[in-house]
Amino acid sequence: MVPGRRVLVTGASGGIGSAVAAAFARLGDKVAVHCSASPDRAAAVLADLPGDGHVLVEADLGDPEQVPGLVEAVVDGLGGLDVLVNNAAVMNPAHPPVDTPYAEWVAAWQRIVGVNLIGAAALTHQAAAVMVRQGTGGRVVNVGSRGAFRGEPEYPAYGASKAGLHALGQSLALALAPHGISVTSVAPGFVATERVSRRLDGASGQAIRAQSPFDRVATPEEVAAAVVYLASGPALWASGAVLDLNGASYLRT
Repeated sequence: MVPGRRVLVTGASGGIGSAVAAAFARLGDKVAVHCSASPDRAAAVLADLPGDGHVLVEADLGDPEQVPGLVEAVVDGLGGLDVLVNNAAVMNPAHPPVDTPYAEWVAAWQRIVGVNLIGAAALTHQAAAVMVRQGTGGRVVNVGSRGAFRGEPEYPAYGASKAGLHALGQSLALALAPHGISVTSVAPGFVATERVSRRLDGASGQAIRAQSPFDRVATPEEVAAAVVYLASGPALWASGAVLDLNGASYLRT
């Protein structure tokens, strides 16, 4: 895999996604910046990317009917597809099981799993079909979560969806290897993004930072660096791996 790749980054209107898009663009790759609900923010990310040939694409990944059209738009805009980064995710609303009414509980599970897992599965299916037709291999990198292992009592559907995403990546690593397609996942802990900025303020933020012996949380750029590595040629042999990125805040065995 050499610079000049065609890369789709989902959920790229801010946070980890925008950092990932910028990291690929700095390598000389062409990037499709995906968003579902923040086109103005995504357009700003697009405008700031170095290089040219980048495109903006929109789709709700919670609606499987929109996925084929999304991939078609990426292929039309970039001329093909070599790397898919499944970063888009939803987490809210909080839905602890004891305090959440049944209808709200079910709705939260349907939306969160629908975007984070089913949406990623649908998109990977369509992206892999393009990569197989191209005959030059490819890379899929999933952005999972530490919560898949540690648990998310306030957001159980989120934790379950990320555990499913890791498992999906390992299954697809086996299925797609004969076509030269590597599938990997990263599992970040807390990352300093807009979405969690309020939780990182004040006393709650200090408690979160103290989870790591480094006494801080990750930056989006640190996650992006890992994604870029896993999408590289030398990382082919990492296919099937789930890389922890949590500053030793949670150590699994």
